[in-house]
This record gives sequence, C-alpha cells and structure tokens, in this order.
Amino acid sequence: MRIDIISAVPSLLESPFNDSILKRAKEKKIVEINIHNLRDYSTNKQKSIDDYTFGGGAGMVLSIEPVYNCIKKLQEKISYDETIFMTPDGENLNQRNSNQLSLKKNIIILCGHYKGIDQRIRDYLITKEISIGDYVLSGGELPAAVLCDSIIRLIPGVLNNETSALTDSFQDDLIAPPVYTRPAKFKDWEVPKILTSGNLKEIEIWREEKAIENTEIRRPNLSKNERE
Repeated sequence: MRIDIISAVPSLLESPFNDSILKRAKEKKIVEINIHNLRDYSTNKQKSIDDYTFGGGAGMVLSIEPVYNCIKKLQEKISYDETIFMTPDGENLNQRNSNQLSLKKNIIILCGHYKGIDQRIRDYLITKEISIGDYVLSGGELPAAVLCDSIIRLIPGVLNNETSALTDSFQDDLIAPPVYTRPAKFKDWEVPKILTSGNLKEIEIWREEKAIENTEIRRPNLSKNERE
C-alpha cells in the first residue's frame, strides 16, 4: 500500500511513523508513506497556502490552488483509490471503515488546517471525508496518523501475529473480552480459572460470552442485529 499525506505542518507527522508497528511496516516495505509539504506547491513568493474568507469572518482558509497542484501532481503518476479529507464533520471512523481501506492500494490523505479549507476542494477533489470524533483539533495531522495506524496494522504481514488484529475490539461489532497474563494470582486477585484450564473450546466460548457482555454494558449501541 502507498499512502500520500498532504500537510501544512509535515513535521507533526514525523514521530508517529518512525516507531513501533508503523516503522516496521515501512521497513518491511509493506507500506510506503510519503508526506508532502503543502507549501512546496504554492506559487507565490511567500509560499503562503491560506487566505481570508470571502464574505468576512474570523480565521484563515486553506487555499485551493496548492492543494489542487499537489493532488494533480501525484495523480500524474499513480491511480489513487481514495482521496481522503480529515475533518470533524466527516464520516466517523470505525473498524469497518479501517477494514475496507486496508484493502486499498493507493490513498491520498489531506490534512485540514486553519479555519477550514476552500469548499471547492471538498466538492471536486475529495472522494471520502473521515472524522475521528466530534471535536476540533488544530489540524488534520493527528487524525491522519490515527487513520493510518488503524489501516496499516490490518495489512497482512504487518503484525507478527496476524490473528491479533482479527480479535481486536469492534471486529464483528464486539468489544474485546478481558485479557490476563502472569502471575495467575496477585495478592488476592486471581485470573479466571477457565483461562488456565487448557480447555481451548471452553476458553473460546468464555471469550465470546465476555465479548458480548462487555459490548452490552459498554457499547449498547452496537446491537445484536448489527453483529449478525
């Protein structure tokens, strides 16, 4: 998979992709991540990428020209499956979205900034809009990193144990069951005996029951009908 991220503040994206699972995914050449500085596509001497909003009002607006120049430059060489804009009023990111996007080959992610972006970018250049929650951040860089992490970990070969991602919370619209590790007893707190029984069939039944129980308690909006 190739992911191209367009940002007004590319330095914000350096750390997330240089550690842990995302770093290993790059080193294994399973994913290629390219971060593009939007100012490199500005055509004025000041390399500005924003301007005042038509009609007045507070805040600056990300201009259409540098965004257009960057996206069109990328599209000259590669066919992209999605051009995604990270925005609070987009579709809420969930596990189903991440699963679907992990099957794509090439993706562009545009990070918003300032008061907003010229609406024509959304109307004519963007194919999908995604939000990581109903709140506002200073820019789309952190949401872009969150989106990438949720996608990349699902690609075969990224995790050492590929079944791990398949048992995460929200796969099949269920919260994950409780997990435990050694020691089996700490103070007076004991691990459920079923988990140390060695009976794999009964353990799987217990885990499924606990997953359903957790979902009904913590996220009742994930109804039984949605899981079936």
